[in-house]
Amino acid sequence: MKLTHLAFAATLAGATALTAQSALADVKVGLLGGVSGPIAAMAPPMLDAAQLAFQQVNDQGGILGGQSIEAVVGDSACNPQNGVDSATKLVNVEQVIGLVGPHCSGAVLAVANSVSVPAGVTLLTPSGTSPEITGLQDNDTVMRTVPSDDYQGRALARALLERGTSKVAVAYLNNDYGTGLAESFKDEFEANGGAVAGYAAHEEGKASYRSNLAELSRGGADTLVIFDYGDGTGLTILRQALENGFFEKFVGGDGMKSEAVINELGAENLTTFVASSPVGTASTSLDLFRDAFTNVGGDPDAIFVTTSYDAGFLMALAIEKAGGDKAGIATALREVSNGEGEPILPGEWEKAVGLIAEGTAINYKGASGDLDFDENGDVPGAYALFEVSEDTFKSIGEIK
Repeated sequence: MKLTHLAFAATLAGATALTAQSALADVKVGLLGGVSGPIAAMAPPMLDAAQLAFQQVNDQGGILGGQSIEAVVGDSACNPQNGVDSATKLVNVEQVIGLVGPHCSGAVLAVANSVSVPAGVTLLTPSGTSPEITGLQDNDTVMRTVPSDDYQGRALARALLERGTSKVAVAYLNNDYGTGLAESFKDEFEANGGAVAGYAAHEEGKASYRSNLAELSRGGADTLVIFDYGDGTGLTILRQALENGFFEKFVGGDGMKSEAVINELGAENLTTFVASSPVGTASTSLDLFRDAFTNVGGDPDAIFVTTSYDAGFLMALAIEKAGGDKAGIATALREVSNGEGEPILPGEWEKAVGLIAEGTAINYKGASGDLDFDENGDVPGAYALFEVSEDTFKSIGEIK
């Protein structure tokens, strides 16, 4: 079965079941994605990757003694209020047992505080990267399969300095994602001898950012670092910076690694643009995921697909481990991915179920890397820099 964009199409049609088998589902899990809004181009592959994990569960005998997982899609629109509204419906109306998502940090924080934590529902986000998520008072029910932006921002700062870029201007979206990433980048860049010649927040959705860009360029930097979304305001800023010649080189965070940037601006105009993004570390687990996702029509190089798949598979493992007890899922997440026990690789659902039934400890080895949650529900991870090559993004090396 080809999965590509099925999750997206089902959402637009108002459907909640993404496979024929889901019609018989007994266990509902919410997939809360940014289907509309500034990451709309990124969301479908992410939803499909999580759905692949659920399909593997259903194809290998199901969960909790043969029941099926039904993926119920909600749209956070990458917005706190939309996230709360969608999560409320998923938790209170659809009665989901757990949440995979939201995709965006502001929505994660809002949903956690207003919906999931009060309801005792475990939330596992594959792409909520704000450092603010680390400090949530969440009763240990909010976790993520992607590293914090505190790590990404600092790694990107060091990488630019190593590449000979010692002076930059920084434009960042005034939300939890943009602010957290910008602050960690600036701290690390300046601490290691770099100069931030311009540093300014901007609001979403304006028609023109030319005055913002002119002000940022006055510091004399030839490189602009953009912490925003390539499907939204970040695209507008990059386009206007190119059109007006404010800067010569451009750097984006993970939110800027969007095909929309290439499709709208053209690869020939992006020869001096690079973006950072989380990547899976080379492993058998990554190879298994890549093969499986490719076989159903997915792009294994799309952003956040490894972390999305891992979030889906981990959620299923935790539900099985907890015996379907909603209150036990968060604890079970730690038990199935803590560095100890029999290794479970992507797709090895039947093996995992057998070991859990025997009382044998298991340790999920993710497509995105080892996912050993710390006391705050955070995980380690790896990032790489990407350049635009032949109408797509190509890795030019890991950053540490």
